[in-house]
Amino acid sequence: MENIQHAVKSEFVFTLKSIYFNENYIPSNSTRTTTNFANLARGTSRQENLRNTINMINNRFNALANWDNPNNDRYSVELEIVSVDIDIDGSGTTFPSIEILKTHIIDHTTGQRIEGIVGNNFSSYVRDYDFSVLLLEHNKGKDKFSIPDNFGDLHGNIFKHFVSSESYKNNFIKAPVICLSVSDNKIYQRTGNHHPILGFEYQPNESSLTEQYFIKMGLQVRYFMPPNSVAPLAFFFFGDLLADYTNLELISTISTMETFQKIYRPEIYNANSAAGVCYKPSLKNQDHSLTKIVYNREERSQLAIEQGRFAEKHFIKPHQSALEQWSADFAR
Repeated sequence: MENIQHAVKSEFVFTLKSIYFNENYIPSNSTRTTTNFANLARGTSRQENLRNTINMINNRFNALANWDNPNNDRYSVELEIVSVDIDIDGSGTTFPSIEILKTHIIDHTTGQRIEGIVGNNFSSYVRDYDFSVLLLEHNKGKDKFSIPDNFGDLHGNIFKHFVSSESYKNNFIKAPVICLSVSDNKIYQRTGNHHPILGFEYQPNESSLTEQYFIKMGLQVRYFMPPNSVAPLAFFFFGDLLADYTNLELISTISTMETFQKIYRPEIYNANSAAGVCYKPSLKNQDHSLTKIVYNREERSQLAIEQGRFAEKHFIKPHQSALEQWSADFAR
């Protein structure tokens, strides 16, 4: 064990693999089964789920990209699932560290295939460990909720290391944008700032734990409610979200991630009334519509704990002291 602990290298080796998300998609063995797209691709309704999801994404894209698009059918979106395996000691043994989505935009008028945004959905076994194992155990039996020291530091540093790596630069042109749901225990206030694609900007009354966790990954966050949406989305990014990406790139992220949120959080994103000036999301909202897509949210919560335990057993525990040392050195 001691030899393993000292073998962690300063430069990790990242290996990227990808598969397209379409109606024939079958998740790989290393994909977290709680991941949005993997969850849809299971069970008897899998093919119908996938087909309906892709149709929802394409319809939403065309509704937002409505210029020079009289029949609302000019564009379609292809989704590439990118899995990132990590080798921390040069042994050739890898651990599935990160999974992200890359969008591609097909312009059926010009025949162009336009590169979209990478990031979008974000999946990580180590994040499962932090939230579903470490955080729960830290607060077990305590009267007051608290956060462990250095919570999210290792995960954040691994992510920053990946984004600055040659592997990332060789595969992606721009920095990632990750798009998540708003928090159901925060209040969001609409501002006067309005973007033609992203819509009205909202500001939360306080920072959420998820927001703090993603900030440790080097990301900033802004909240926008796109036109004809019913709730704001959280956009996590490097640089300048409004200046660094084209309208079509932003639309590819909105259409993809809003669709997933309508499926997974219909109480918020498929509500029958839109967020007002002051907005408090609620997963208990009964006034919402369901999509035709089958999804088991309870199972997803249980699997997050199982996947956190997997990360603990195969990644955190065998290399813990060496990873902590690497993370401390990386932060200097």
